[in-house]
Amino acid sequence: MTDHKSAKHCADMLAALAEPNRISIIECLRTGEKNVTELARMLNVEIVNVSHHLGVLRTAGLVLDDKQGRFVIYTLNPKIFSNESSKATSLELGWCRVEIPHN
Repeated sequence: MTDHKSAKHCADMLAALAEPNRISIIECLRTGEKNVTELARMLNVEIVNVSHHLGVLRTAGLVLDDKQGRFVIYTLNPKIFSNESSKATSLELGWCRVEIPHN
């Protein structure tokens, strides 16, 4: 049986993903690092909204941020996301694993 701590960790990460804009941000970051302006432009969403969603994803540990000059660059956390297959990106969430097919 799964211990409570592992179940909570997985549930928290799934909750962080459970929003359409956050899923779209993950999709954009699958192709490589981006800053908030690039993501806002790609998604046609206000920068302030993208920043909020990135904060949720960062707090959950799904994305990493790196300050480069006046920009913050976001990437998928390689400890969670992997592209082991040419067909999908997988997320290892502890209790469960999620696969996102490549289009």
